[in-house]
Amino acid sequence: MFRNVIFTEVISVVLVMFSVVLHEIAHGWAAYRLGDPTAKQAGRLTLNPLVHLDPFGSVLLPLMLAIVGGPVFAFAKPVPYNPRNLRHPVRDEVLVALAGPFCNLLQALVGALLFRVLYSTWTGDLGVSYYVLSGLTSYIYVNLTLMFFNLIPLPPLDGSAIVSPLLKGDARVAYYKVQRYAMPILLILLWVLPYVLRFDPLGVYLNATAGNLYNVLLGV
Repeated sequence: MFRNVIFTEVISVVLVMFSVVLHEIAHGWAAYRLGDPTAKQAGRLTLNPLVHLDPFGSVLLPLMLAIVGGPVFAFAKPVPYNPRNLRHPVRDEVLVALAGPFCNLLQALVGALLFRVLYSTWTGDLGVSYYVLSGLTSYIYVNLTLMFFNLIPLPPLDGSAIVSPLLKGDARVAYYKVQRYAMPILLILLWVLPYVLRFDPLGVYLNATAGNLYNVLLGV
């Protein structure tokens, strides 16, 4: 049992690193296709993880979350892009922001397809097939968690870049005022509420979104 727990936590951290790299590449690729070559010129359209990983956000954060038993998610170094190079700035900024979460959804769908195919031939043994299936379930959940976490409309998360271009006038001014407190709000959601006050709205949100979609994809 202990070995299985360790395997699950380690594989979750490795998979979240891989998934956030693809997430950031998706942002850069979308920007490039929409007219901005900044990410390509910066060498960020590569699968080399060393170019993308952030020491805290991609390594320490998922490790700490795995240790405390929370949902494992992370972030990588943001891919640079210049919205002034986009052909249709307002629309294209939203598309660039959506590219990362969409990449995570696509990874989850591919993982679910592989899981269903392999599970249909699994005999119930605890050999290689068991660990592959376990790894796939972690891969699916990690990507769903990353997708819905990044859709939260607070910087530096993608949800902020999706919402802000769509707001006008006073609504946009008010939203920018809230954005100034984004990092304290995220810290409160991640640590203060669940571990000090024993109230976890982020966990409730992720269970209702990532958790339910995970059950649908696996047919649980």
